[in-house]
Amino acid sequence: MFVKILKGLGGLVVLLMLVAIVGYVATGPMQPAAGSSSAEWLESGAYSVGQADYIFVDASRPTDENRGVPGKPDRTFPTTLWYPENAEGLHPLIIHSHGILSNRAEMPYLVEALASHGYVVAAANYPLSSGATEGGATPNDVGNQPADVSFLIDSVLALTGEDKPFVGSIDRDRIGLSGYSLGGLTTNLATYHARLRDPRVSAAVSIAGLSVAFTPAFFATTEVPYLAISGTADALIEHQRNASDITSRVRNSSLVTISGGSHLGFAGLADPLFRFMNNPDTIGCSGVLAVIGDDPDAVFGALGTVEEGVDMSRDLPGICDYGFAEAIHPGRQQMITQIAVLSFFESVFNQDRTQRGKALQQLTQALAADFPEVSFAL
Repeated sequence: MFVKILKGLGGLVVLLMLVAIVGYVATGPMQPAAGSSSAEWLESGAYSVGQADYIFVDASRPTDENRGVPGKPDRTFPTTLWYPENAEGLHPLIIHSHGILSNRAEMPYLVEALASHGYVVAAANYPLSSGATEGGATPNDVGNQPADVSFLIDSVLALTGEDKPFVGSIDRDRIGLSGYSLGGLTTNLATYHARLRDPRVSAAVSIAGLSVAFTPAFFATTEVPYLAISGTADALIEHQRNASDITSRVRNSSLVTISGGSHLGFAGLADPLFRFMNNPDTIGCSGVLAVIGDDPDAVFGALGTVEEGVDMSRDLPGICDYGFAEAIHPGRQQMITQIAVLSFFESVFNQDRTQRGKALQQLTQALAADFPEVSFAL
């Protein structure tokens, strides 16, 4: 009798697993049309992807006290590198900056796609803004994160011998940044801020990044290619005031707008975890509001002066106070983001002129043609 019961339970488990698999497949995101340009750009590149973890320590700068947790004399960065295996020659380097309460592994779909196409991508947990922060994440350390970006660039460039997991070398003339949410703000600061920027940055992507307090003067320090990606259903970083006018404020910039794109929809865990939600930002807002304090725009106040292009008198939105619009499937949103970021960097960094042209065509024309929820602006 006991054996029969176990067999019956085993059959039930198998049945439930099959139902779950069928449900997962059935509720997946709609793919771009087979044979379309975008479908091709979603395919992995020519290289297998390797991964290596490091602990980089910057002994020259301290970590501040945080909510009663004592400060430290240095800044420590658990870091992951994604890289193309057996790819000789020179590789572009991308430093990715995570959002608040997040971590270096927040966008696996993006970093792995870049690495499969020959890029070395590095991402670290920042000392005071990651989800693992002792005492709780805070946005108030973001002014220190541009120097963290520079330190990470230095650390990757310094890898040699057995410490360097990839063959070939980093091309110092092809260093780019990407960032999500607070990491998008970090990318803006490290690319453009008059005092904090790193002049080695040759291209930058901000995904749902904060920019509302920055005037055209802030972005006038360089004309490197810049891409902003924003969702109209983002409840944390409002599209209208952070992104819709970005091409008028930033020279040599472009904007990919995702109609119905949410904030959490960019994060890898959103699909399948938040696949069935009307808008996953209802969860994101709860977490972020708990750590940012009463004034969500206060983070800008310490970043510079009006002369440096940081203007607190601009029309600054709150966070999570303008409703939750219906969001598109997060998997669909991530496809768009992956293609947009990859084609942008390829349009700048690919060493073949023809391939740069194909990438630019994909970014500026084919992406919107293959995804009706996308619009592109220069």
